[in-house]
Amino acid sequence: MDFTDSAPLSSVSTPLHSGSTPKEEDQYVASISDVHEITCWGCGLRLILSPYTPVFKCGWCGAITNHNAHKQNDKHFWWRRLRDRCFVIILLLFMLFIIGSGVWAIYPVIFSVSYFCGVSHLTITGVLSLTTLSTYVLAAFRSPGAPPPIAWGSYPVVGRGGLDRYNFCHFCSKPKSPNVHHCRSCRMCVLDMDHHCPFIGNCVGAGNHRSFILFLISAVVSTFYVSIVSAYVAFKIWPPLRHIPTTVLTKSTVVTILTEYTFSFLISVEYLPIRGFVLIYLFFASVSVEIGLGVLLWQQLCYIYEGKTYLSQLSSNSNGNDEVEEKDCQNLVRFFGFPYPATRCMLSFWNSKKIHKK
Repeated sequence: MDFTDSAPLSSVSTPLHSGSTPKEEDQYVASISDVHEITCWGCGLRLILSPYTPVFKCGWCGAITNHNAHKQNDKHFWWRRLRDRCFVIILLLFMLFIIGSGVWAIYPVIFSVSYFCGVSHLTITGVLSLTTLSTYVLAAFRSPGAPPPIAWGSYPVVGRGGLDRYNFCHFCSKPKSPNVHHCRSCRMCVLDMDHHCPFIGNCVGAGNHRSFILFLISAVVSTFYVSIVSAYVAFKIWPPLRHIPTTVLTKSTVVTILTEYTFSFLISVEYLPIRGFVLIYLFFASVSVEIGLGVLLWQQLCYIYEGKTYLSQLSSNSNGNDEVEEKDCQNLVRFFGFPYPATRCMLSFWNSKKIHKK
């Protein structure tokens, strides 16, 4: 592939391979009609290409052009947008229901145990609820991160290698770097896109990835707290089990004891108040949500530790790319907003402490 900025195009000859015998059908001269003169979208220079070159890279700016990629009509955009908004409303209502029902079912029993215990648990509930709701709103309604603007389109502006490995987004009509992906559900290019999450109705990218991880951490901690407290309160208000002998059964002693306790447990459910059924629902709902969000959080932290995103992991697997990223805990430290290594902060604190002692 060659490029030129001022010299006119004349003709291009196809060289023969060494060691091959010249044949009549192999000896030809390609005229200007046999090649394509294409203008690079990145720098504006003219390129001489073979007519069978759907994908090529500019030798000056490094921009990649793919003639097979074209803008497609998205007929289901508004359905996906409506689905995302419905998920957001349902999840907000679910979180408010968990908070309200938990306060109604748990805290009268907690305050009956001790006033200090009730105030302490009520404070913990307020902090966890506020943290979970605020991080969810930030992850759902904050921009996932648009790529920074870059100069393109003309040769004097774009330097050599200025658009290396950049593609052209036909949806947004602007350059797209290798770590930028276009989301059809959000109709925008997202920097460091991890995935599009319908449960927050938004993409997870450079702009809200930290808020998304903080929401997962807060949600896992909150559901763990709800499961522990609801189990404790349910145990406190559960009706006493009545001993029902089962002498009719002719099985082993262990099976007989288990059967007795099962029957007595089922009978005690009849005397359980409404608050008890709410506590049972809170326990099973919190445990199931805790398991699901815990697995997602672990997967996300593993990707951050490896310096990758979910989409970059998929693209590397599909392309057979075996590039080894730098796996380090400093990736986690930098992700959560600490520009310096943790060891540097600890050493500076230790040195300042020694200086004060002198």
